[in-house]
Amino acid sequence: MNTRERLQQYAYLMRLDKPIGILLLLWPTLWALWLAARGMPNQTILFVFVSGVVLMRSAGCAINDFADRHVDGFVARTKTRPLAAKKLTAFEACVLAGVLMLCVFLLVLLCNAFTIKLAFVGALLAIIYPFLKRVTHLPQFGLGLAFAFSVPMAFAAVTNQVSASAWFLFAASALWPVMYDTIYAMVDRDDDVRVGIKSTAILFGQWDVMLIAAMQIIMLMMFCIVGVLFSLNHLYYLSLVMVGMLFIYQLWLVKDRDRERCFRAFLNNNYVGMLIFSGIIVGLL
Repeated sequence: MNTRERLQQYAYLMRLDKPIGILLLLWPTLWALWLAARGMPNQTILFVFVSGVVLMRSAGCAINDFADRHVDGFVARTKTRPLAAKKLTAFEACVLAGVLMLCVFLLVLLCNAFTIKLAFVGALLAIIYPFLKRVTHLPQFGLGLAFAFSVPMAFAAVTNQVSASAWFLFAASALWPVMYDTIYAMVDRDDDVRVGIKSTAILFGQWDVMLIAAMQIIMLMMFCIVGVLFSLNHLYYLSLVMVGMLFIYQLWLVKDRDRERCFRAFLNNNYVGMLIFSGIIVGLL
């Protein structure tokens, strides 16, 4: 394999060809930064967090593929991943993850001491999550904590504290990945059962669509409370109405549990994050 092909495999390992994961991690980060700063945050902090999202998501993908290297080859959606296809080694994945996490740490050094301390917790959550699917049917809750931990970090970076309102935003943000990753897991459910991977999609069984709908309702209620806690104007709530319409569309897509349609519903969550962010921007006017 020449240098160009190897670099391409590293890009695949980092999922740079599939930016949806970066976007789903980025939206809660932007929500928190704008709410903490009551508008546009400091440019240095914004650079640190946006860059950190890209690097940390890439590192998480490398760790995930290392954890799943013995089972990805038996799952239709993941059998062509670099480790599963033997294009890269487990050692290379570990080195890449380490280098990326070191880069994130160097970026965080531009922030205050409180943010640096929280960064270690965030890194630990990112490392633990990929292994949860071996021991529990609730790995999606681990993903929620890992993906939402940028919220307290953002408040720490901007205000040097994490208020009760910020922790509530963290809880609301942590519920969102549980919901969309359950939809994502529905795509692989048959393969996961066969190879022994655990997920909420398997745990929920025939109640999956109903429980996803319940989580969507709870999430909307929590974000209504977020609007009150941060004194956002009525335009913010209009964005939540539009989010509710997207949720209904997602439920329509997943009702028959078709793989292709479930994946479309998962991707649709990018617009959910974008609408909430837009609502926060106009809600702060």
